[in-house]
Amino acid sequence: MVGRIPEGWIWPLRCRNCGRAYPEHGWHHCCPVCGDLFDLATPIPFKTPERQDAPESLGIGLYRHSFPLPAGADFITLGEGNTPLLQVDPEPPAVYVKCEHRNPTGSFKDRGTAVLVSALAAAGVQQAVEDSSGNAGASFAAYAARAGIQVRVFVPAYAAGPKRAQIASYGAEIVEVPGPRSAASEAVLREVERGVAYASHAHLPHGLAGMATVAFEMVDQLSGAPGAVITPVGQGTLLLGLARGFQALLEAGQIDAMPRLFGVQARACAPLWAVQEGGAAGLEWVREGDTVAEGIRILRPLRGDEVLAAVEGSGGRILAVEEQDIVAGRDALARRGLYVEPTSAVVWPALLALRQSLPGPVILVLTGSGLKALQA
Repeated sequence: MVGRIPEGWIWPLRCRNCGRAYPEHGWHHCCPVCGDLFDLATPIPFKTPERQDAPESLGIGLYRHSFPLPAGADFITLGEGNTPLLQVDPEPPAVYVKCEHRNPTGSFKDRGTAVLVSALAAAGVQQAVEDSSGNAGASFAAYAARAGIQVRVFVPAYAAGPKRAQIASYGAEIVEVPGPRSAASEAVLREVERGVAYASHAHLPHGLAGMATVAFEMVDQLSGAPGAVITPVGQGTLLLGLARGFQALLEAGQIDAMPRLFGVQARACAPLWAVQEGGAAGLEWVREGDTVAEGIRILRPLRGDEVLAAVEGSGGRILAVEEQDIVAGRDALARRGLYVEPTSAVVWPALLALRQSLPGPVILVLTGSGLKALQA
């Protein structure tokens, strides 16, 4: 159920196709006129935060000014953000890891979820659904519990047991869907047709503002811009949020140049890499194959064109890595004291392939905790 959005305030979102503003009332995961996705109506702003002792100032709440939320809306937080940046190799170019697996529910998703659930609460949503291979569902279930919102999470049957257990522990109802990841997305849309609010981290743009805070923190922690950032890519919301965050910093005069952005996919399911290498025709030979990197097993990224444009515009590219290299990367990171799920580990073989050509410093984004995955 959706109540009245705070009087005198309009969601700062517009349809990326027809340009219509987000409706004043109700909750919409896509444009009710043309069916395309909404995006942020204006570029993400940046201003140097004023650190205070208030709870909101301890994490991404420092950047509340950049979120698409009403000024008086409650900010639903579990203390996300302010994750460590650790150097793992001082040899040039120096390599760092941004430990997003240290967020409250064990993944980077918490940054975007905090903003999205705050928007849901501001709109008066009391019940909502989401689809996820695990991390987004766990994050959404946690923040929805914090906000008092009842949720159902549609997950593919192959989703790791620890992630399903985590989702259930927050009181969310799990709907297990047989088949590939795309089957869970199709199932949740049938539920949405019945009038339930769809809190999709992929369809809705609120989370991009949350993801931009990763870029803000990187520059703050380095006291300057990285030369390159390497991150796993499924839907690509993290990479897209990074691009917009760095752009905001560039326009605010906080950095002098955009870092090169590199996205990494599992070769078993690498649609963005295929399009980069073969154009639109490349999608004809992409399959949703089995991969240990289940968090990026996305066959049709909803904002794929935008992700590719962000990568190309930064001078980066998309890479695809093999299963044995993902497992080797997971083990290599563990031997450095970093216990991450296989999805996060795709960044390590990408680093090995790229290192000699990268400007430093280089940051690898570790997106999810190894405690959430079956470490076969």
